[in-house]
Amino acid sequence: MIITQKKPIDELMAMLGDAQKIAILGCGSCATACATGGEKEVAELKAYLESKGKTVVATNMADYCCMNMGVKTAMKKLNAAGPDAVVCMSCGDGVQVAAAHSPSAPVYPSNNTMFLGEAVRFGLFEEACHLCGDCVLGTTGGICPISRCAKSLVNGPCGGQKNGKCDSSLCGGRKNREQFRKISPRKKSIGRDNVRRRRHRSSRRPYYSISCSNSVNRFDAKNS
Repeated sequence: MIITQKKPIDELMAMLGDAQKIAILGCGSCATACATGGEKEVAELKAYLESKGKTVVATNMADYCCMNMGVKTAMKKLNAAGPDAVVCMSCGDGVQVAAAHSPSAPVYPSNNTMFLGEAVRFGLFEEACHLCGDCVLGTTGGICPISRCAKSLVNGPCGGQKNGKCDSSLCGGRKNREQFRKISPRKKSIGRDNVRRRRHRSSRRPYYSISCSNSVNRFDAKNS
């Protein structure tokens, strides 16, 4: 799922500026799971905005804010209320879909979109996919070296590893055990140890490397 993090409330209020009549759109999928855009969060934001003198003229939930037809239907209620601005509590994709169906009011995001990941436990999420357009999971035992290595290497480990762990200075201080040490045992356990990893140029998007500074591996909602 798409992992999102709430923006600082001051940032959202700055975007709203002088807008007085506000509509709020929540997402019943990923943002609900991340506790950044479900019914509870919509109600909390409504109460906060009203405490600051704003008038929340309408709220609604879309099952998936990334689904065009569902958002089109959900936005009809909001548009009918004549808001000065709409707050979309979803990922960046959902904000863009909502904006496409808001003919007269700007749509502002309440969240930052972090990565495509999985829930380790409630409130703790890990990156699982870099959306590279050239999936190698079939040759790595279902363990992604691109998203789980801080340098997005495919044929690692790199020269910076020490005792099977990432180099702290180059990999943002991460001490995770090299994913490449996990791939080989996994492949042996499923009888695929003779399969070699090969990286092909993707036809869907340009081939590029992702630097360490852009690699986001883990997000703890409770400590953000």
